Amino acid sequence: MRDSDGNAGFQSVASTRKGREIRADVSALRFVGGMFRPEDGNAAMDMTWVTGRIAVGGGIWNAENMAKVGREGITHIIDMQIEFDDTPLAEPYGIAVLWNPIDDDFQPKPAAVFQRGVDFAIEALDQPGTKVFIHCAAGVHRAPMMALALLCTLGWKLKDALRLIETRRPQADFAVVYVRSVERFLDGYAAPHR
Repeated sequence: MRDSDGNAGFQSVASTRKGREIRADVSALRFVGGMFRPEDGNAAMDMTWVTGRIAVGGGIWNAENMAKVGREGITHIIDMQIEFDDTPLAEPYGIAVLWNPIDDDFQPKPAAVFQRGVDFAIEALDQPGTKVFIHCAAGVHRAPMMALALLCTLGWKLKDALRLIETRRPQADFAVVYVRSVERFLDGYAAPHR
């Protein structure tokens, strides 16, 4: 994890990754959707399964890639990239898209961005058989940031969710400013749900 100046952040999380068990609140387990198989890493395109029903990755960009996304069983997409709206590409496949564009500018992100994504994902995951793909252009900053917010609202502890995403998707880079944005969102999100 690095901040906008490239400095390492949250060293205790990164340095304690190996050998530590990742845990989640039992209420979050209903979204996992089964055990992982060795072949569940990267799918046909830049897509990494973080849980059995939540994937993170890079841009889709064209109809061929969208067809691959559909073949992976994705039913819902959270498109975090400001560069491209997936909605027209997804329509022929019946995939619901939330275009939730945010710039990858290493500036604090507003809670509303996380709220939109979390609301969309939880509504999707409450339906049996659904799978959510969270992506941005490269799948390095914005998509992992949104996945972090989602996992935490599903009951994961922040450091465990970070560890899970980093373990499954090593190219994920959690800039300190983005992690702090998620923490601010969670502070406001948790209050109405207690």
